[in-house]
Order: sequence, then C-alpha cells, then structure tokens
Amino acid sequence: MKTHRILPVATLLALAAFAWSGSDYYTGLAVKIMIYAVFALSLQLLVGGAGLVSLGHAAFFGIGAYVAALLSPQSEAASLWLLLPAALLAAAAYAALTGALALRTRGVYFIMVTLAFAQMAYYVFHDTEVGGGSDGIYLYFRPQAAIGGWLPFDLDQGHTYYFFVLTCLALAWGFLALLRRSPFGAALAGIRINEQRMRAAGYSTYPYKLSAYVIGAALAGLAGFLFALKDGFVTPELLAWEQSGLVLLMVILGGMGSLGGAVLGTATLVLLQELFQSQALFGDYARHWHLPLGLTIIALVALLPDGLAGLPAQWRRRRARQAPAPSAAAAKPLPLPIQGEPHA
Repeated sequence: MKTHRILPVATLLALAAFAWSGSDYYTGLAVKIMIYAVFALSLQLLVGGAGLVSLGHAAFFGIGAYVAALLSPQSEAASLWLLLPAALLAAAAYAALTGALALRTRGVYFIMVTLAFAQMAYYVFHDTEVGGGSDGIYLYFRPQAAIGGWLPFDLDQGHTYYFFVLTCLALAWGFLALLRRSPFGAALAGIRINEQRMRAAGYSTYPYKLSAYVIGAALAGLAGFLFALKDGFVTPELLAWEQSGLVLLMVILGGMGSLGGAVLGTATLVLLQELFQSQALFGDYARHWHLPLGLTIIALVALLPDGLAGLPAQWRRRRARQAPAPSAAAAKPLPLPIQGEPHA
C-alpha cells in the first residue's frame, strides 16, 4: 500500500482511538479539529483543485450552522435525515446563486466579490432577527437519527457524536480523493495550471468551476452543521471574513496541493491557538496570544514554502543538494564492448 493511502487511514484510526483518551477537554479539541478539517477540505477543493482563492467561504459554513439551528424545534429534536440535507442544500444554493456571478471575475476581483457576498450574508444574520441578531441562536436538541421507530444511533450518548464527526471527515476526505482522480478532477487541475489552454482544447471551464464552487460550499455547510451540533450555539461571527481567512490559512499552512495537508494545517493551527492561549504556560501573556501565533505562522510559511505536507520532499531535495557530486571517473560511462569480447 502506498504512503498516500496509508497516512489517511492511519490518521483516521488514530483519531478513532483518541476517543477513549479519558479527557473531555482533549476529545472536544479533537472534535473541533475534525470539524475545521472538513471546512479546510472544502476550501482545498477550490484553492488546490481549481486555483480559486476565496475570502467568502465562511458564508457557507455559517449558513449550514444557522440552518441546523433555525430548523430545529425548541421543544424536541429534529430529524437528522431532514436537517443535514437541508443544511447542505442551503449552502449549495447560496453558492450556486453567488458563484454564477462571482465566477465571471478572476484573480483579486474574484476574491473581493466572494468577500462581498459573504459580508452580505453576515449582515443578514447580524442586523436582522432572522437568527437572533448579533446575540445568535441556540440549538437546544441535537437531531435524532430515527428511521421510523428504529434509532440506529443517538448523538447524545457516549462517543457517538465524536464518531459521527469522524465519519463525516472520512467521507469528505474519501469523496474528494476520488474526485481528484476522476476526469472532473483532472479538468480542475488543468484549469488551475492554465485555463486558457483548457479553453483552447475545447473545454468550457465555467461549468467546472461552478460545480467545484457548489461542491465546496456543500462540504463547508456540512462543517457548519457539525459545528452547530457541537456547541449548540450559533452566532453571526461564523460568517465573518475572519473565519474565511482562518480556513484559508489552514490550507496554505498545510500545503495547497494535498488533502492531507489541509487536515495537517488545521490541526497545527488549532493546536497553536490552544498553546498560546494557555495561561498555565504563559500566564498573563496569554492575553496577547495573537502576537506569538502570528510570528509562528510567518516563520512556518517562510521556512516551508510548500506547506507542512511538503516538508518530506523539501528535506529530500536539501539532502540531495548536500550530497557530494560523483567524481569524473565514476561519472564516465563504460565503453561499449567490441564484437566478440565478453561483456563487463
């Protein structure tokens, strides 16, 4: 089995075993990392797959979270099989509407248009009573997975929610891995490398980019849905541009060309935040955690231009450059044997 297949399986098995760590704090931290990993994977499809850098991806994350809260009754649990598709479809619908316009632009203009659409969604929830205004809205009951009278699992029991989030991460990771190996993924890679050449080859690039934009939004909606179930509380800050910048930083930090890099970048950034906010380690200086976090990120980006996932390849290139060059005698090819002479 190849390394790129072993590492995802090993990561998922390690996360599954971590559920029995015995600490609610660390399992909650693992759940947060897994949710943001789904969020980062959804953006990696756009950035690493199609070369579309978006600063409005948090809109879909927040819409998925708000749909989960708004469609859940205050007196009883909603149906998981209705609530989850609704969250994904709402995020995908907003992406289809805004992406149809945003994808008419390119480069920095695309970045600004996606940011504008995200801010529009942010102010809808922040300045109106649709979702409780700036105070946010509570989700009182996690949805039930009942099918008729049969309950296959209960998200409020034991580690069920933990494994539900882990399953969503595994499915998102596997789906994107298959998508990258499909003709659709190959077309996205061609668009990222040279869109003009793809058009000259007869491809209509706009439908491919719009499809990737909608798929990425649906996965971001899934992450938002899981986040709402985790805390039971949703605020407009989930749609703010800071969230879009945070998830973009996760993708860049891990490596834009790798799905595993998105997960690795997510874990690194979340753990660094927890580290520098620890008052047990830094005391009162923990209030200024943004400064050491920013300096650490600058150092990592400067030292690892290919991201954390590209560290092994970068190390191999450095070893190859430091290796002594072969001598002239060793590099000289052996003469061809004359006919009738034995081969060396």
